[in-house]
Amino acid sequence: MMDVKKIIENGIKIAVVNSDDICISDEQTALNFMMSIYIETGSHSIILNKGAIIEDFFVLSTKIAGDVLQKFITYQFKLAIIGDFSGYSSKPLKDFIYESNNGKEIFFVSSEQEAIARLAEA
Repeated sequence: MMDVKKIIENGIKIAVVNSDDICISDEQTALNFMMSIYIETGSHSIILNKGAIIEDFFVLSTKIAGDVLQKFITYQFKLAIIGDFSGYSSKPLKDFIYESNNGKEIFFVSSEQEAIARLAEA
């Protein structure tokens, strides 16, 4: 079950998506997800709960994260993933999250409020 709500913060339309099901498992599902959210909300900024992304995304050697996030950037979408990332011990993943959070397109955050703040200023 996927719950989608649209908010406007700082003049920016943000889609807040909470799903019990996996929405993103590879490049194609990411593209389908982006387009369906855009059609439903008109938003290029999306907040998504971590549980809606296949766990292999967080194993950088699978290249899923890089491929998926490249799609978001190519199509000029911004994404904030909400979850607890402290359980991951991979240094490359920690570095990847750190670098993403210092950019303007992709954020890994712990709360919806933080996600909204990051997307509304980006």
